[in-house]
Amino acid sequence: MYKIKFGTDGWRAIIAQDYTTENVARVAAATADWVLNKSDKPTITLGYDCRFGGQLFAETVIKVMFSKGVKVLFNQEFCTTPILSFATNHFQANIGVMITASHNPPSYNGYKLKSSFGGPSSPAEVQEIEDMIPETYLMSNESIESIAAKGMLEFVDFSKLYVDAINKRFDIASMRKSGIKVAYDAMFGSGQAIFPMLFPEAVLVNCEWNPRFNNLAPEPIPANLKHFASVIQKEGNIDFAFANDGDADRIALMDKDGNYIDAHQIILMLIYILHKVNGMTGRVVVAFSVSPKVAKMCQIFGLPLEVTQIGFKYIAEKIQEGNVLVGGEESGGISVAGHIPERDGIWDALIILEYLAKTGKSLQDLIDEVNEIVGAFAYGRNDLKLTEEKKQAILEYCNTKKIDTLADIAVEKLETIDGFKYHLEGERVLMIRASGTEPVLRVYCQAESKAKVAEILDKVCAFLQGI
Repeated sequence: MYKIKFGTDGWRAIIAQDYTTENVARVAAATADWVLNKSDKPTITLGYDCRFGGQLFAETVIKVMFSKGVKVLFNQEFCTTPILSFATNHFQANIGVMITASHNPPSYNGYKLKSSFGGPSSPAEVQEIEDMIPETYLMSNESIESIAAKGMLEFVDFSKLYVDAINKRFDIASMRKSGIKVAYDAMFGSGQAIFPMLFPEAVLVNCEWNPRFNNLAPEPIPANLKHFASVIQKEGNIDFAFANDGDADRIALMDKDGNYIDAHQIILMLIYILHKVNGMTGRVVVAFSVSPKVAKMCQIFGLPLEVTQIGFKYIAEKIQEGNVLVGGEESGGISVAGHIPERDGIWDALIILEYLAKTGKSLQDLIDEVNEIVGAFAYGRNDLKLTEEKKQAILEYCNTKKIDTLADIAVEKLETIDGFKYHLEGERVLMIRASGTEPVLRVYCQAESKAKVAEILDKVCAFLQGI
C-alpha cells in the first residue's frame, strides 16, 4: 500500500502513478473522519486549479465526503488557493481542501488542507489527518447531481466573494486610470480567472487553460519566465509586471526591461509600504531561507522579527497568534496584514500597484528606496537534481563536517533552523536544504551582485556534487 506523506505544503505525487482517484479517496476519507471528530454538522470547502484531472479528483472527494455524511461547499470552476482559503474562512468550514500541486511540474497533482481561519492547517492538524489515512475507503456511486439534490453538496462561486473583497479593499478603478501599463503572466495557472477580470486592459500572458503548462513547471523563477521577459521587452512600455505560480499563491515581479525581481525584494517592499508609508506596525515573520536584509530592515524600523522553519504553515501559525505585519518565504509566498493569513500573489501585487498609482513613482524608484535602507543585493538559487543517495551524502557531510570556507570565502556563522545557512564574509549567505516536495537539493546564495551570486553558486554546487 502506497504511503501517503504530506510535505511542507500538502501531499503531492505524480498523476496516475501515485496520485490516483484511489489514493485521493483515501486522503479524503481521513479528512472526513478528522472533521467528523470536530463537528456534529461537518462542512468542508473544496476547490481545484488548472491541473490535469482537477475536476475528477474534486468529484472523488465529494463522493467520499457524501459517503461519510460531510457536506461540501464546492467551487465548480477552477480557482486559486487563496480564493479557497478565503472561502474556508468566510463560511467557517471545518476544513478546506484544495486540489493542486502549486508550482510542481505538470505531471504532479496534490492535496492541500486549509483551516477555518483562512490559512494552511497547522502541522499538528495535518499530521493528525495523515495518521488517519486508511488502506480502504468508502465512496458513494451516486452522481454529483444526486448528492447536490440531497443537500450534501452546494455549488458556491468562491471567486465572486474574493473579487468583492478586493474591490472593498482596493480602488481598482483609480489604479486602472493611473496610466500604469501592467503586464501579467498567469503561467497557465488559476490566476488567469481573476486578474484579467480586474485589469482586462493589461498585457496578458499565458492566461489560457493548458494543463501541461507548456511543459514548464508553473513556478515563477527566472528560468521559467523567459517568454514573459521577452514580451515585456517587446512591449517596451510596461510599468508593472508580475507573475503567479500555478495556484496563484506565489508572486514574482519583473522590471520594465524584463529583469527578474525576487521575493526577498518583494517582502522588503511590502514591509516598507505597509509600515513606512501606510503607518501599520506588527511583527515580521519569515522562513529560514529569506534574506538577512529583512532582519536589517526590521532592526532599522524597530519591528520584531521571527524566523521559522520552511513551509508557510509555520508562518501561518505565527500569524494566528496575532499582530503580524508581513509573513513571507523565499519562494514568493507572502501574507500581509488586513487579509487572510495566507499567501496571495494577486493581493500582494495590488498593494505594490496601489502604491505606484498613488505616488506616481516607478517600480525602480521603490526598489531604490528599499536599497537605500538595507543596501543593494542579489539573491539566487540552484536546484540540484540528485539521487537520494547523493543527496543524503551531502546532507550528512554538512551535518558532520566543519566548513570554514565556501567558494574561497570565510564562513562567519552557521545556522541550522531548517537546512544549513552559512553566513559568509561581506554580508554574503550560502544556504543548503533538501526540498520537502521534490527530489532536489536547493542551494541559495546572497551576494552584492548577480555575477557574484552566480560565481559562488557555481563553485559551491561543483563542490557539493564532488562529495
